[in-house]
Amino acid sequence: MAAALITGATGGLGRVLAFEHVRHGGDVILVDCHAAKLQALSAELRRAAPGQQVELVVVDFTAADAAQQVFAAVQAVGWPVDYLINNAGFGGGGAFVTRSAARDPAMVQVNAAVPMALLKLFLPGMVARGHGRILNVAFAAAWFPGPEQATYFTTKAYLAALGNALWYELKPLGIRVTTLLPGPIETGFAQAGQLTQTRLFAPGTGVAPQIVARVGYAGMMRGKRQVIVGMAWWMRWAAQGYP
Repeated sequence: MAAALITGATGGLGRVLAFEHVRHGGDVILVDCHAAKLQALSAELRRAAPGQQVELVVVDFTAADAAQQVFAAVQAVGWPVDYLINNAGFGGGGAFVTRSAARDPAMVQVNAAVPMALLKLFLPGMVARGHGRILNVAFAAAWFPGPEQATYFTTKAYLAALGNALWYELKPLGIRVTTLLPGPIETGFAQAGQLTQTRLFAPGTGVAPQIVARVGYAGMMRGKRQVIVGMAWWMRWAAQGYP
């Protein structure tokens, strides 16, 4: 069965993506910095899908060698990674000029640098095998200006642009790269990033993570370049004009 590596696995969307993959008969490598939550999720998955294998990798993505730690752990497990789901990330609001000088670089590291490094590490194996799927979780509004969330929007725009370019580069090699562009999701993301006071992330405005996971996973399996879900109609229409 296909093995999927899922980062940010214990978060609202990550855990639902893990259940979606095992529901389709796949094995999972779950990556997160919360060891206890990983153990709890692993137990839930084993109960839900007793025939599927689950491996855990505990890594703090703010570490400079985070991607290398993940790669080494997967090499030790000995599984080829068939699907790479870059889901880990965090947000945060506030004026760019007054935000923490440490927080924003950490956001760039977790949201953009580590996903790019993981692609660099795992893509050669996929290319050698002649198949593989990537799902990069970006953000539907990444193509638009994001005042008070400048760094977050920028990291997601980078991930979306990277995914769109790689879709063209890797399609002839048997690799499909899908960029998931969800609107606000009803998870703990907005609370963690202190964004609930904004109109975009106000409580009750988001879509259920189960819907995002189902639509995103299906789009990845179909090899779609972009999947837009949980977004106002005018934003969906406008986003189609971007690469």
